[in-house]
Amino acid sequence: MTVQAMQVTQAVESVTALLPSYAALLGFLGASLATLAAPGPSVVYVVARSTAHGRRAGLYSMAGLETGAALHVMAAAAGLAALLARSPALFDVVRWTGAAYLVWLGVRELRAARTRATAPGDATGEGAAPASPRRWRLFADGVLVDVLNPKTALFFLAFLPQFADPARGAVAPQLALLGGLFVGLTALVDSSYVLLADRMSWRLRGSERARRRLGRASGGIYLALAGTAVVV
Repeated sequence: MTVQAMQVTQAVESVTALLPSYAALLGFLGASLATLAAPGPSVVYVVARSTAHGRRAGLYSMAGLETGAALHVMAAAAGLAALLARSPALFDVVRWTGAAYLVWLGVRELRAARTRATAPGDATGEGAAPASPRRWRLFADGVLVDVLNPKTALFFLAFLPQFADPARGAVAPQLALLGGLFVGLTALVDSSYVLLADRMSWRLRGSERARRRLGRASGGIYLALAGTAVVV
């Protein structure tokens, strides 16, 4: 066996050692899928993006959300999420900042819809589709929306340790690995919603009048998500 093969084998063995038992892993996967079965705010967000701006916008937004979720996993593994849980003042700062950012996204979408409504067009209300937000903006918006949601941090803090086993070694790497699996499952679920929303709405985006309505609906959804972030 070559040195490189031995290194790969050792790496695989070290990762495998962090995994829970087969029974616990099946329990983790089942609990994760049960949690993801009910559409949450992330699904609503990517569906709104996909409906208003298309599949690419939805996928970039989804990638941003999952990146934010991965950062929350790292924070949970490092113990930062526990600090957030112990500090109500810090929790409120993050929560209100996230809500304010969603309000800003909602207002931006509503203003864009109003601009399209007042812009000159043809008599049929049809026209060329407006440019979608830039890819980096879609990705960055997704990251910020997820990172500024402290409830995600508390979820990982409460959920992941249930499947970690101190007898298998350090807990932090186990939390990181389990969190990575959860984020991967979330990406699969959210991307499915993106493709479904795009398929159901692509005809609507061909009409300027429908695009304005989709823009208003998206803005309303962001505002509703902001209210949910503050109240619930």
